[in-house]
Amino acid sequence: MDKSVKYIKDRIKNTPEIGIILGSGLGDFADTIDEKVEIPFTDIPDFPVSTVKGHDGKLIFGNISGKEVCIMKGRIHFYEGYDISDVVYPVKVISELGIKTLIVTNAAGGVNLDFEAGDLMIITDHINLMGKNPLIGPNDEKVGPRFLDMTNLYDKELVELAENSANKLGIKTQKGVYMYFTGPSYETAAEVRMARILGADAAGMSTVPEVIVARHRGLKILGISTITNMGTGVLDKPLDHTEVVEVGKEVSGKFKELLNKIIEEI
Repeated sequence: MDKSVKYIKDRIKNTPEIGIILGSGLGDFADTIDEKVEIPFTDIPDFPVSTVKGHDGKLIFGNISGKEVCIMKGRIHFYEGYDISDVVYPVKVISELGIKTLIVTNAAGGVNLDFEAGDLMIITDHINLMGKNPLIGPNDEKVGPRFLDMTNLYDKELVELAENSANKLGIKTQKGVYMYFTGPSYETAAEVRMARILGADAAGMSTVPEVIVARHRGLKILGISTITNMGTGVLDKPLDHTEVVEVGKEVSGKFKELLNKIIEEI
């Protein structure tokens, strides 16, 4: 990891204080940044490369509302064939750059029947249905504890800040629990029903490993899901990744407005 961190530090002027991971179809937010420095994942030593449409694979540094930020335009998914340690490697690297707050976003399927495509859901908790945990293995006590407390995982103050920011802008938001499936196949109708019974409001294929590692490293975390489709069986139509990306683009205006306001208020 030292090589990755050094390569990046040699190319940026300021220490980022906020990290942002952009999910499928949400990459346009990175266009709002001032004093931009872009570093492709492919240029960074030892850094894994995203292979999914809608994930450009760049680290973008700069300034938003007077805050120094590091944006991951695209992420690494377990379903791409990477080991779980590779999936969370970027979060470890950007934490070493100095960020204190991580805003993690994703595209998700709606499980809650009161949701609809295009909603923005502030994550209040998650369910790790994958069964894998990125902290399995030797633990470095200098980084974080062996047995990690998950109380207030998605920071309550940041959740409230995000809600207040949305209210000021007149943007409707939902709140709810995100359930993590490995993918890449979408959930079956039975799995969506199960998720609802277990208390999930949305389902997706990312975020949870990143959040666990970020918490282990002491970061404050805010999660926001774009509900790009309703889960299998909720509506009588098949699911398509192209639709996921398109809905992400359709809501990108209010998403960018909300994210800018949140960063301003932090």
